Amino acid sequence: MNFLRKILFPFSILYGCVTGVRNFLYDKDILKSSFFNTPVIAVGNLSVGGTGKTPQIEYLIRLLSGTYKVATLSRGYKRKSEGFVLADTTATAAILGDEPYQFYKKFPNINVAVDANRTNGITQLLTLVKPEVILLDDAYQHRKVKAGFYILLTAYNDLYIDDLILPAGNLRESRDGVARAAIIVVTKCPPSLTQIQQNEIKGRLKLKSCQQLFFTYIKYDDSVYSDKTTLKVTDLDPENLFLVAGIAKPQPFFDHLKVKASNCMTFPDHHHFTDKDIAAILEKAGTKKIITTEKDYVRLEGKLPSEQLFYLPIVSAFLNNENDFDKTILDYVGASTRNS
Repeated sequence: MNFLRKILFPFSILYGCVTGVRNFLYDKDILKSSFFNTPVIAVGNLSVGGTGKTPQIEYLIRLLSGTYKVATLSRGYKRKSEGFVLADTTATAAILGDEPYQFYKKFPNINVAVDANRTNGITQLLTLVKPEVILLDDAYQHRKVKAGFYILLTAYNDLYIDDLILPAGNLRESRDGVARAAIIVVTKCPPSLTQIQQNEIKGRLKLKSCQQLFFTYIKYDDSVYSDKTTLKVTDLDPENLFLVAGIAKPQPFFDHLKVKASNCMTFPDHHHFTDKDIAAILEKAGTKKIITTEKDYVRLEGKLPSEQLFYLPIVSAFLNNENDFDKTILDYVGASTRNS
């Protein structure tokens, strides 16, 4: 891998120059960004995939939707529709993409939309549903919109400070891009991460004094769910489970349920399950209960037997200072809505 990185490094320099010039032009207002008076919170990362954006967006939905009219706007990665789509009763994972469809199913009191053109998407939302706050999913590099507030995620085991720009590494832009963030969240931490270890990471990241740093971990639900049944995880026999995951980094999911590798099946992130895939899953699973992630469940529901298919939800939980995070977000949204 180190040898391959050395070969690809010159291309990373070229890619970094291109993204650096683009960011410079936006920073200097030579390339124009659209700004909206309605509070817009962008959640994203510097690297490609796997930092926990979905549970972070869901955390924000839970925090804000009891007080404000919330809308989410995503690109709708790998969806089979085009342009702006506002979720309604005809929505499916194929139309919206798996993550937006998950938002739609879980949070009926919010509006969920997809549009690769975020400027158009926000404009449409403001015209059609008039939300009081908009959450932009995976839009950190979408400079055509200038969000009012940026949250940058970086995974504990894959900190941006240790990475290189594409293609030698996984960064979409240089580490300088962290400057746009008001909050940086180190995600997927071990729940046992000590304050000393947190301080060590903080020292390495060298953030500005105006930036806040938080640490979160993935908290798994105590139960798995089907369309009709709920089962306690502690009552499940790992020998009688077959796990299916089409997410960027599935190993923690497999490890949590303590299922051996021969009873696990992986697919690419955001994978569209074909009839051939379904047949292979059923053949390998046999009579075992099939457990998948919540994101995969919205693409597998209706394709596998409902009495056999279950999903395990997750949430983003703070190691400490959760109230400080909440206050910062609520202060931003409160001040913005009063001024709009």
